[in-house]
Amino acid sequence: MVEALLVVGLVVAAFVGFNIGGSSTGVAFGPAVGSDVVSKAGAAALMTVFALLGGLTVGRNVVDTMGGRIVPSSAFTLEASIAVLFFIGFALFLSNLVGVPASTSMTGVGAIAGLGLAQGNLDVDVMLTIVSYWVVAPVAAFWVSAVVGRYLYPALVERFAVGQTEGSLLVLDRSGAVPRPVFGPGTTRREFVGTALVVVIGCYMAFSAGASNVANAIAPLVGSGYVAMTPGILLAGAAIGVGAFTIARRTLDTMGNDLTQLPLLAALVVEVVSASIITALSAIGIPASFVVVATMSIVGLGWGRATRTVRLADTVEGQRPKRPQRPNVGALAADAEDESVPTVADPRPEGVEEGKTAEVPPMGDEDPEDLPATSDLFEPRETARVIAMQNIVPVLATVAAFLLFRFVPSL
Repeated sequence: MVEALLVVGLVVAAFVGFNIGGSSTGVAFGPAVGSDVVSKAGAAALMTVFALLGGLTVGRNVVDTMGGRIVPSSAFTLEASIAVLFFIGFALFLSNLVGVPASTSMTGVGAIAGLGLAQGNLDVDVMLTIVSYWVVAPVAAFWVSAVVGRYLYPALVERFAVGQTEGSLLVLDRSGAVPRPVFGPGTTRREFVGTALVVVIGCYMAFSAGASNVANAIAPLVGSGYVAMTPGILLAGAAIGVGAFTIARRTLDTMGNDLTQLPLLAALVVEVVSASIITALSAIGIPASFVVVATMSIVGLGWGRATRTVRLADTVEGQRPKRPQRPNVGALAADAEDESVPTVADPRPEGVEEGKTAEVPPMGDEDPEDLPATSDLFEPRETARVIAMQNIVPVLATVAAFLLFRFVPSL
């Protein structure tokens, strides 16, 4: 009987990992796929490798937290572990059906918290610590990104402005005894570096997702003692890979094309800030939501970018700026017809030679009309759908787990 239940538990854990792959791949590689830097299949392969690497290294700390600190390990009977994993997997599956990347960590913690509340063994101190980081992390993401947007973003835009040429980025030179890769026709060193940067940051994101989310698939089984840490992580990593190659295609479309009109360079800044925060939290065993952190990073970057039209000294002295503008996160949205606002995938400004950068206007002298706001940072309807699902999914898992363990105490 125990062996049969364990097989069921492993299947359910794989189902959770499958849905994590479907949800997280879009977050990690949406910008890269949306800009045609990598294919969906390539993104899935990279997601599989780096998510597993993140789980095998930093992710162990999160497994320890979710498998024995929120509730005691003794609470995870085999039956209870299967039920918790089922609620996590089912809730994530619903979000993947509509193509929205849900907050996997919040969903997992919510299901475990529902178990603890029903049994009366929830560690309130640990739970409050986790929730406090859920509050602090988005605030930190906002302000770090705001500083980048206000002081660094214009220089980054000019430095990383490249054009995308037609044809392959690299080709094989067969003129020698041994074929070697060389730049394709028209490919510049700047284009190659910019493209490589997009892929590297996507891999960093995948590592961060694995570190934070692998625990959601196997923490209850590891906490119960029925599955060892490393085999459990390997199972979750394989399942994430299957999800990345299959149902992730919908979330890749959502994050790569539908949700925002974010310039590619801005998306890369958001990914670096968000992945760094999530990886740091995972290192201390805190499961956190990348989706929430990334959203606040986007808002902070846009706000900081828009406030470049105002000097801090003018604000302190109460002086009215010559060209006032209400801070608008839409300042990050590039007009597709405006070639004067380059990103990693856009042409260089007219009159600026390759290898050189255009002059960045001093703080306060930038014309608000030069901050293109012809399209909003968020697509309103799509964003509303994403936000709704990100709140509904964790609540659904928490309530369902609480009701089950409250009225079926034998589990």
